[in-house]
Amino acid sequence: MIPAQVCLLTRAGCQICVRVHDQLAALADELGFELSDVDVDAAAAAGDASLRAEFGDRLPVVLLDGAEHSYWEVDEPRLRRDLADRNCGT
Repeated sequence: MIPAQVCLLTRAGCQICVRVHDQLAALADELGFELSDVDVDAAAAAGDASLRAEFGDRLPVVLLDGAEHSYWEVDEPRLRRDLADRNCGT
């Protein structure tokens, strides 16, 4: 099975983003997902402003397999449940 993809949308200088990243990094090995980060301002500067336009007012945002999962914090119980459901094929 392909590991779940968790993407954290962030921006430079966001201390909450750092805390959420650290929490997700600690969970990644345990729960078996791949974690990536995208700075929405850097993406906009590179020509893709869509993430900043959609999510820029509520960072950090956690995406699970490309869909919004939570914002401002990790909803850990929900993340655990959704990953378990995904791994069971439900």
